[in-house]
Amino acid sequence: MNAPSRLDTTPRPEDYPYRLGDNVRFGDLDPNQHVNNAVYATYFETGRVTLMKSPEYGLTPPGLAWIMVRLDIHFRAELHWPNTIELGLGVVKLGRTSVTFEQAVFSEGKCIASAISVGVMIDEATRRPAPLTAEVIEKLRPWHKRGIEVAPPSA
Repeated sequence: MNAPSRLDTTPRPEDYPYRLGDNVRFGDLDPNQHVNNAVYATYFETGRVTLMKSPEYGLTPPGLAWIMVRLDIHFRAELHWPNTIELGLGVVKLGRTSVTFEQAVFSEGKCIASAISVGVMIDEATRRPAPLTAEVIEKLRPWHKRGIEVAPPSA
């Protein structure tokens, strides 16, 4: 049986098992004095890369790397400087060679922007997609988004 779904689908910080604090920088602003839309891709990248490349998490085995193949951003509110933000990330799908994340940028608990991103594991030598290893699949388990059942990739 599936768990009941929330009627309000606005992202909440507690739904994201991986969270990271960051600062809005003055250089992030556009002439309208709010954070430029292009900067959000950098915020989302910071969240992904900090998780995927940190040696303590072991999500990038030797000889393999991650590349971004998709980033869909939903802008929800303006963000201004000075400010602090919280980046949230959760795994929502595993493919044969890919991981799909839901990501969000929060300020004072409010979702400012959200995104779906897809990363593909590649062999560094051939630059071709490589299957997710059993070890990486297991090490991604703590980062599954709250309330989402993430199935293992099909063979």
